[in-house]
Amino acid sequence: MIDLFSGLDAWVLVSLLLALTFVLAFEFINGFHDTANAVATVIYTKAMPPHLAVFFSGVFNFLGVLLGGVGVAYAIVHLLPVELLINVNTGHGLAMVFSLLAAAITWNLGTWYFGIPASSSHTLIGSILGVGLANALISDIPLGDGVNWQKAIDIGMSLVLSPMAGFAVAALVLLGLKWWRPLSKMHKTPEQRRKLDDKKHPPFWNRLVLVISAMGVSFVHGSNDGQKGIGLIMLVLIGIVPSAFVLDLNSTTYQIERTRDATLHLNQFYQRNEATLGEFLALGKAKEGDLPEQFSCNPQQTEPTINALLDSLKGVADYRSLTPEKRIEVRRYLLCLDDTAKKVGKLPGLQAREKADLDKLRKDLTATTEYAPFWVILAVALALGLGTMVGWKRVVLTIGEKIGKQGMTYAQGMSAQITAACAIGMANIFSLPVSTTHVLSSGVAGTMVANKSGLQGGTVRTILLAWVLTLPATVGLSAGLFWLATKAIG
Repeated sequence: MIDLFSGLDAWVLVSLLLALTFVLAFEFINGFHDTANAVATVIYTKAMPPHLAVFFSGVFNFLGVLLGGVGVAYAIVHLLPVELLINVNTGHGLAMVFSLLAAAITWNLGTWYFGIPASSSHTLIGSILGVGLANALISDIPLGDGVNWQKAIDIGMSLVLSPMAGFAVAALVLLGLKWWRPLSKMHKTPEQRRKLDDKKHPPFWNRLVLVISAMGVSFVHGSNDGQKGIGLIMLVLIGIVPSAFVLDLNSTTYQIERTRDATLHLNQFYQRNEATLGEFLALGKAKEGDLPEQFSCNPQQTEPTINALLDSLKGVADYRSLTPEKRIEVRRYLLCLDDTAKKVGKLPGLQAREKADLDKLRKDLTATTEYAPFWVILAVALALGLGTMVGWKRVVLTIGEKIGKQGMTYAQGMSAQITAACAIGMANIFSLPVSTTHVLSSGVAGTMVANKSGLQGGTVRTILLAWVLTLPATVGLSAGLFWLATKAIG
């Protein structure tokens, strides 16, 4: 790892270390900001002592990051348009990274201080969108091209629909439990359990389910939210030290060969579907090697891009043998071909089987660009895990007592946690970032409605207001910071 940073100018090294510190600080804050969402129910229901609940939540968050993969990480990264991702330079990368991180950390700390269960996912996504839009305005790019809007819409839908699903499913699970065991002790609140049964803890099986589901929420939170930190660090590394991180330098000869084969097969795919794709890709019209001096990702230049990539990879068995400039060039070609293939997959006329083949080719194309070194994953896991072990008290009370007009019953806690764990786990499978905060708090609200407990209007309004304001606030803050930063380095 250390050798990757050798030979850097002092100011670049200092900037890099500062940027990495910012990212890890964001993940640490994310840990204690979101911890309450995983441990609120087990602490409130006395299923686990607070110190044990927080400790094990930290451990499971750590494991979630380690084992979660990088699918969500690159879903976040690709919110930025491909043009911004392929045209990396140190000054621009620094401005982008510090602006979005400063905006995200500021909002996260503010909402945590006031005990508001706000979403770190919304915060980060708003900050990235702000940078993309500001870059478009500064660079005289149409606003429609300043952000990868298709990816933004996909992520936006997952962020909007997941709390609604959490509300409805948690309510249904609770109603199912009430129908199955209407007289069970699991429908008591901790206060009722203490007064009526003179017992401090939930019944054994309820307690076991509460503990297991809480650790499940912690694990999936780590695998989803931890990947956001991984994506941020990869943005930092690619933006500040592109020659060392634009490609996975530890790629095996087989992986490089697979990338080359995917490029060849992609060319064959386009030729096979020339009748459908010929006009969109200008097949057969571009001259050999006819790429503009200032490279831009244009579907009309697909054939020359494929030829240039194959030429660059010819005889390459180790990415380290390429010059730093050539590595950046190869990454540009790969990202561009992937972006074009994604657009092609949405065109009408392609059969479902052909679209499936195209998706497989895209995975092979990006296998050596969508990666994260183990030290990055470990650093994020430690930051999130340690952050989980502090700062949880401010939000626990909100989740346990201030959403509904009555205290939470054991059954409500189980319903909300099981729903949150399953919903976030499903989002991980489909590489979609979701908000643990919103899924769980909406699940609690759903159980309160199903239990006819009623909702506390003030708390619900505060949570909804934070939900509505997070995106515009972070978009505006990060855009303003990015504009100031580009003026400062310009």
